[in-house]
Amino acid sequence: MNTTAKPMEKQIQNFREQIDAIDGDILELINQRLTCAGKIGDLKEMGGRRVMDGAREIKVIENLVSRNNGPIRIPALRHIFYEIISASRQIQNPLSVAYLGPEATFTHIAAMKHFGRSVCFTSQPTIQDVFDEVEKGAAGYGVVPVENSIEGAVNNTLDLFFDSDLKICAETCQQISHDLLSAGDDIRDIKTIYSHPQAFAQCRRWLRLHLPEAGLRECASTALAAQTAGGTPGSAAIARSEAAHMYGLKVVASQIEDFSRNITRFLVIGHEEMKPTGKDRTSIMFVAPHVPGALHRALEPLAKGGLNMLKLESRPTRRGAWRYAFFVDIEGHHQDGHIKKAMEEMGEICQHIRCLGSYPRIMD
Repeated sequence: MNTTAKPMEKQIQNFREQIDAIDGDILELINQRLTCAGKIGDLKEMGGRRVMDGAREIKVIENLVSRNNGPIRIPALRHIFYEIISASRQIQNPLSVAYLGPEATFTHIAAMKHFGRSVCFTSQPTIQDVFDEVEKGAAGYGVVPVENSIEGAVNNTLDLFFDSDLKICAETCQQISHDLLSAGDDIRDIKTIYSHPQAFAQCRRWLRLHLPEAGLRECASTALAAQTAGGTPGSAAIARSEAAHMYGLKVVASQIEDFSRNITRFLVIGHEEMKPTGKDRTSIMFVAPHVPGALHRALEPLAKGGLNMLKLESRPTRRGAWRYAFFVDIEGHHQDGHIKKAMEEMGEICQHIRCLGSYPRIMD
């Protein structure tokens, strides 16, 4: 044996013992934190206040990021403390979150990214069902997709806000990467591919090049596609690799999307209004009169107020031919004086106007 081996082993053992002691201290401190969180939860319940405080949680994380001197990287730091905060919420009051399922959808992954893994997640078959679960109080919050950086808006989500009183409480963004999953190993055996329409659209070039003869079958979600492919010989699914482990499939081709910078934005919906954080986005929905120049006049107060418009979408109201609802995202919080004034002026022009929510801004 090398003469340096024994001293090296002793040093390694010493460091391992230090790590064990540190782990014990970390565990004790986490439990102390959860105990404090539980007492705060009791006080909130007595005062009739909600458990989740998005503005406070953001400040906690950003304060830790500013104090970090390494070697831990910022993404790892955020992930660790999101999970600790998630566990703290559950100590205060068990939280239920509805999402567009089944398990392993991009929405499910986005929901876990935002809320941590300690909450109770409930899978819903459609975006409408997510809205319904939150509206009737069966879930405290819901998570739904709203737009993709390549394919654009998720129209179903926008349409549902027209008849819903729910608020947007937060946004979260998820990098989208697609894999080809199959029970077999040979890509040449694949005759049918299942996936969500947007996933097919985001992998057109790869499919045309590698599986031009395969039949494409649309599913409500990529996870459902994986579930279906798992029980269908000669088939495959376009989904995340997480779905392969869940539904007994193999990854036969990785990262088959046509564009690597593919991001989907998700909304967290609920009943509460979020406090200002200093870096917020406000979403507004309005219906302008069906007369020439109406849209220009409706948006003019935003320009006069010096407000930065981040997004503009239109959707048919389904309450008359050629009647449209417009969805606008602007920088700032609806409690800000200049936004209040602009909305009041818009209200004098529009047939209908509603603030869908102000929430911490993630995606610009």
